[in-house]
Amino acid sequence: MLLKYVVSLVLSLALWAPTLAAAETSQASPAGTSKDANSAKVDRSPRVPTFSLNGDLAGDLQVFTTAYEDTFAGIGNELALGYLELVKANPGIDPWLPGEGTHITLPRMYVLPDSNREGIVINLAEYRLYYFTDSGVQVYPVGVGTEDNPSPLTNAKVTMPLESPAWYPPASIRAEYEASGDYLPRMIPPGPDNPLGSHALMLSEKGYLIHGTNKQFGVGMAVSHGCFRMYNEDISRFAYQVSKGTPVQVIREPVKVGASGGEIWLEVHRPREDYTAEDREELWRETMVKVEAFQKQHPNTQVKRMAIEVAVDQADGIPRMIGEKLTQVAADESTDKAKPEKTATSGQTLYF
Repeated sequence: MLLKYVVSLVLSLALWAPTLAAAETSQASPAGTSKDANSAKVDRSPRVPTFSLNGDLAGDLQVFTTAYEDTFAGIGNELALGYLELVKANPGIDPWLPGEGTHITLPRMYVLPDSNREGIVINLAEYRLYYFTDSGVQVYPVGVGTEDNPSPLTNAKVTMPLESPAWYPPASIRAEYEASGDYLPRMIPPGPDNPLGSHALMLSEKGYLIHGTNKQFGVGMAVSHGCFRMYNEDISRFAYQVSKGTPVQVIREPVKVGASGGEIWLEVHRPREDYTAEDREELWRETMVKVEAFQKQHPNTQVKRMAIEVAVDQADGIPRMIGEKLTQVAADESTDKAKPEKTATSGQTLYF
């Protein structure tokens, strides 16, 4: 009887040995990988394309066909695009009911901002974050500060990534809530009610973050108290790409002019969904200043006024070709008409 019991115990241990070994292996798995052998590793690859730079231009316009239940807010969240950039790029289409089978423009073509092309560049005027890498540039929509609580124009650096951050509302925001009859605690723990979302990047600009959000709507708009909001689906990957010390430039550039090959391109952004006469006049003045400055830097260029007028009239954030560089042949012919004809050669209080 004793022998039978011993044999049974040995067989049981033999059967459990693989399970115990697997458990030990799972507990020793490195950080960032799942302990469940049947689940896939967490995807940290960026949701947006990495576009190569073509002079001052990057990306290309794309087309998306809507389903009946689609909205611009939902499409933006799914495809990492901002609500306002979709609205401006698709005039005449109802953003809340575009309808079944409607073709909409995805504005993924960019004149690059006039800034250092390194690290992170946030252009408040277009609600976009540019991340320059060795392979090219990634472009993300961001929510930025309102007129009452503007985001700072600054040169900063990333100081620390945060996973599941808690939020400590500053006194000014708690006072706003109190004035409207609401209560805001001194600390909001990580979770679905936390306005910082799932991840964040702390900046050297005191009190400001690039962070996620607990609200789907508002990315790509002026909605925050000064911080920079990203979709959780974006920041949860982006936070692991960006290293400590990465430079962060925050600029406001509604008019961008650049060259790609022999072509001159212009991109104009109106500040809001509505486009007032005052906004148009201000953008026209800024556009002419930018174009004239560009021509001074590149004297052998020719621009078309009508193309510039269309770009300002629409102010939809879609790059438009407005001119071209003059060829050496044309320059020679204009200055040497008297000479014999020759064969030409071409030459820590955190806001949110």
